[in-house]
Amino acid sequence: MATTEAGAKSPRPRSKAPESRLALVRRARRMNRILAETYPDAHCELDFQNAFQLLVATVLSAQTTDVRVNLTTPALFAKYPDAAEMAAANPEELETLIKPTGFYRNKAKSLLGLSSALRDNFGGEVPRTMDELVTLPGVGRKTANVVLGNAFDVPGITVDTHFGRLVRRFGWSTETDPIKVEHEVGELIPRKDWTILSHRLIWHGRRMCHSRRPACGVCPLARLCPSFGEGPVDEETARKLVKNGPPN
Repeated sequence: MATTEAGAKSPRPRSKAPESRLALVRRARRMNRILAETYPDAHCELDFQNAFQLLVATVLSAQTTDVRVNLTTPALFAKYPDAAEMAAANPEELETLIKPTGFYRNKAKSLLGLSSALRDNFGGEVPRTMDELVTLPGVGRKTANVVLGNAFDVPGITVDTHFGRLVRRFGWSTETDPIKVEHEVGELIPRKDWTILSHRLIWHGRRMCHSRRPACGVCPLARLCPSFGEGPVDEETARKLVKNGPPN
């Protein structure tokens, strides 16, 4: 029988018996604690020095990798260091700078729009509330939660592709709508942990709990996961699937 990284035997498939609300809360919080031990350095993998840079980088991160964004933003911020400068940018020059991130025309339109809104409506500063952030062109709840949690220490749950996939695998939610997922998970995990939980799940999704072949055989959450067995349970096979860095 395969073993986990901690040396414990791989679990048998979990019972299909209904799980009480209390049991779900306890299981979710225990899984969060295990993730904290597994990824003690979990953090936002976008490079930024202030809230404006994080906002721009998060908009650019749609449909591309954080690595690609981090390769693109140094030149971008050197040319347009703040909202006023970016709002006045030549659209074609802006598109050229962000082209490596993909969908560059739509992204340039969003960056010009949000920068103009920051300049005209917020004195060039990134607002610190959800209601204000989502008024900016190209900014939805996911982007707003990234900025609030990582630039302003306002707890928020970032429901990206990895997060949504994992919470459904974990049985924390059956929803596919990000707002509903955010609400349901928020009721399971203490508010103070929302931002760091987002990073932990994103890291786990990038490194181990992959979409097609999760590394079940070495997953530290195996005993608590109702989806155990979706990926290889053999330790040797599973270990080859683990990635040390952020592939996407």
